[in-house]
Amino acid sequence: MALYRRLSRTSRVLRRHPRPSIAALCSSPDQTNPSTTAPHSQLINPFQSSSSSDQYIYIPNSNFKKSLTYYYSPHSSRIELLGYRQVLHFSTLANSEEEKKNEQQKQPSWIDTYLPQRIRPYAHLARLDKPIGTWLLAWPCMWSIALAATPGSLPDVKMMTLFGCGALLLRGAGCTVNDLLDRDIDTKVERTRSRPVASGVLTPFQGLCFLGFQLLLGLGILLQLNNFSRILGASSLLLVFSYPLMKRLTFWPQAYLGLTFNWGALLGWAAIKGSIDPAVVLPLYASGVFWTLVYDTIYAHQDKEDDLKVGVKSTALRFGDSTKEWISGFGLACISSLALSGVNADIGWPYYAFLTAASGQLAWQIWTVDLSSRADCNRKFVSNKWFGAFVFGGVLFGRLL
Repeated sequence: MALYRRLSRTSRVLRRHPRPSIAALCSSPDQTNPSTTAPHSQLINPFQSSSSSDQYIYIPNSNFKKSLTYYYSPHSSRIELLGYRQVLHFSTLANSEEEKKNEQQKQPSWIDTYLPQRIRPYAHLARLDKPIGTWLLAWPCMWSIALAATPGSLPDVKMMTLFGCGALLLRGAGCTVNDLLDRDIDTKVERTRSRPVASGVLTPFQGLCFLGFQLLLGLGILLQLNNFSRILGASSLLLVFSYPLMKRLTFWPQAYLGLTFNWGALLGWAAIKGSIDPAVVLPLYASGVFWTLVYDTIYAHQDKEDDLKVGVKSTALRFGDSTKEWISGFGLACISSLALSGVNADIGWPYYAFLTAASGQLAWQIWTVDLSSRADCNRKFVSNKWFGAFVFGGVLFGRLL
């Protein structure tokens, strides 16, 4: 549509003036190659692809106050009306990327393909088609459960299954709370305006009922843990419900998200041991908070322009051009905390080998991310599931060997 509007404006400009003939183009050497204009080349169709280099067409006409110079580039498809200082620029590459992005957004997910139509909005509300959030919530739980295992044995598979299901439900509940509280903001942000509540597909009351359903299922999982873990798990709900408000109050909502998303590092150990060992669990919890500051700051750079417009805060806006220096520090603190937790847990050497690989993955993210590219920020964000897998592999083999 943007291309159509621009071409329409161009045609209106040309209709207001007589079109020059081909003979007029070559009427005199002074006109065909004026010193004040760009170099002359043969007349070409500006919409026809060409393998030659950029070309200019000078079109003198006595009815124009200034002669027109048409510029044609086979690579950028640009037409410039230099005489009137009107530049109509449409990049073929940019348009193709935008069209590709729109096509990807229009492509139905497995939710739209396999689920009944009445259930689809609720599945989208819980982000079931975007499992990265569940992975990021589940990994600290798995680290803690594996770390609490007896040396030489595998972690409790039943407990890991319960925590995996709990991560799926709690992440969905958190997304529901976020969408209910942010529905007015989401309508102003390009990436979020199509969410079920913001777009009006679901009413706030329907979202609230769905939230209650998710919390009820989560309660069923929590009741299967010991009493200490039940109290500890229930206390995390305060963080879950208050997190969406932090972006209105502070430039550090990512830190608050870290406190929320990594609660499983405390709960996993407590579910196995019935208590908490601060020397092991607190550094593990801190490492998760620092990790969240890395990946969610990268994620926040996708929305920084929209965040400025609607007035919400983030570490992406707080750090600005210094983002990579900040997240490098957080990454170093994350790895150091993981190493300290391993030392205090007296874990085997494979843990540190895997931790080295995890450090490389985290460094790769920080050094190569293009913070001005939404697509690259999202790719780096999603790659954090492999960081979590490296750390879990280290804990697993460190306990077995």
